Amino acid sequence: MSKHIQPCYTDKHSTQTLQQGLDEYYAVNPNVTDPRTQPAAFAKILLAHDASHVIYGCDTGMYDELKLLPLIWWTSDYKFSDHLRTLKDPTISPAIQVMYDDLINQHGVWWLYSSIVLVLPKLLPELIMLWFKTRQRQNYVPFLDFAPLLERSLVDIRQEFEILSLLK
Repeated sequence: MSKHIQPCYTDKHSTQTLQQGLDEYYAVNPNVTDPRTQPAAFAKILLAHDASHVIYGCDTGMYDELKLLPLIWWTSDYKFSDHLRTLKDPTISPAIQVMYDDLINQHGVWWLYSSIVLVLPKLLPELIMLWFKTRQRQNYVPFLDFAPLLERSLVDIRQEFEILSLLK
């Protein structure tokens, strides 16, 4: 993603629909693998990940990439244990590799690992705060079955699933 473009979906009060946010996400991130070009089972996890970027207002910089998975695990119906099963699934696990490959193709291996090391200390306090804020959660964002949300505004989705207060 260009450093100069601030996508509308990253505004915590965005009135865009989830579908409009996804369209914008793909427009400002042309290097991201488009799930519509992939086999269905494979595409499902890619699309869910991309929809999560939009729902949680996360761009594709390393800070937001590292923040996204914990946010998903703590606030959606896709938990860490589901992620571990996905990593072992021979049909779906290649989709996760595609996401890493997209980052490496866009920036390089050195950038990927050095930026993780540089960003993690800055992110850790926010992750701790998010963990505490999400401990008693009972209303989970649908991760894989988000299609009913596509025509709803992002601010409404964020309010319904109590994630608005977690966003900057």
